[in-house]
Amino acid sequence: MDVDTIIPAMMIDAGGTSVHIGLLTAIMLGGSHLSQLFFAPFINNRPMKKGYLLLGINARIFALACLAFLFFLSSWITGSFLIIMIFLFISVFSTSGGFANISYTDILGKSVLPESRKSFFSVRQVIVSTGLFASAYFASRALTLKPYPDNYAFLFVIATVMLTIASAGFWRLKEIKVSKQEIYKYKNSVRVILHEIRTNKKLAHYLLVVNTQGVSLALMPFLILYAKDVLNATGSDIGNYLIFKVIGGILVGALLFYYSKKVKYQHLLYLTSILAFIIPLFVLILPGHFFLNLSFLVGGIVFTLHTITVSGVLLEVSTNENRALYTGIVGAGSVLPVIFPLASSWVINQFGFSMFFILFMFIISFSFYFIFKLDCRA
Repeated sequence: MDVDTIIPAMMIDAGGTSVHIGLLTAIMLGGSHLSQLFFAPFINNRPMKKGYLLLGINARIFALACLAFLFFLSSWITGSFLIIMIFLFISVFSTSGGFANISYTDILGKSVLPESRKSFFSVRQVIVSTGLFASAYFASRALTLKPYPDNYAFLFVIATVMLTIASAGFWRLKEIKVSKQEIYKYKNSVRVILHEIRTNKKLAHYLLVVNTQGVSLALMPFLILYAKDVLNATGSDIGNYLIFKVIGGILVGALLFYYSKKVKYQHLLYLTSILAFIIPLFVLILPGHFFLNLSFLVGGIVFTLHTITVSGVLLEVSTNENRALYTGIVGAGSVLPVIFPLASSWVINQFGFSMFFILFMFIISFSFYFIFKLDCRA
């Protein structure tokens, strides 16, 4: 299951339009951000966070199981009700993911030494992407061997089982308890957030980078819509896009692991924005499935670079005492990546895909200035 390829293709095959893709992408990005804002002060006040991590993971498992059951029954469900239920379970999936990520980021920051974080993120990405490569192959086969809706039902059953197996590692995790814990009250949360942004200039610039470069996370679902509407992409094509995206993640993860001691986060952020800017040019200048495959290859690189760098910089600008709160601040401050998919669906309906790609490149171009102002040490 992949939120950039499989989920958008699922929505389109279920009868979704560009408006539905925009709303779905906004939910996948914004649902996690809103949950981080709401739950961050509560979780930050707890010295041990493993239980909340497991709660979020189990909620995601429940959402995947419900999606599998939904598609098994989809032949008896009307199109509009099916789309509503997809929105509901994707909302649970995204919200619980944001809830779990607060605890995950906090535990990760306490468990990995600062000098080892970059190599850790890189080797983690290689391991994850390698596993995803095998998953992508079987997903592409499932999309073609089984007709709709059985193909998606089968995929979500596998996703449910695999996430359940993966969660076993977190049950065995031994969390480090910090000696000092900052306590925040909900009624003071807004004041505390504004105070942290004003006093920590690096946090403020980090938020601006996340907002401008973060729109790159919303690009690939619309590339799927473009492939379906303009190029009449099939299930086999969607599977190929997923495989190319995963290959991009494996390649960049392996290179970052090898060169982790030699490159700075700031250089990686610049590279991410450059590649994100290039992707729409592939589609605008060289349309067709071959160059769209290349776009997803580069998209996988952008996704991996962005994930590694923003995670690493967040650990750099925060401390063990306020990391959970900072995760919530970043979630609350990531406004543009949530608004962008909603605006993009309107732009595509009114002006077409070309204007959407131009808008995307315009926003990405601002990220270069904010990356320059960020001035990362690591």
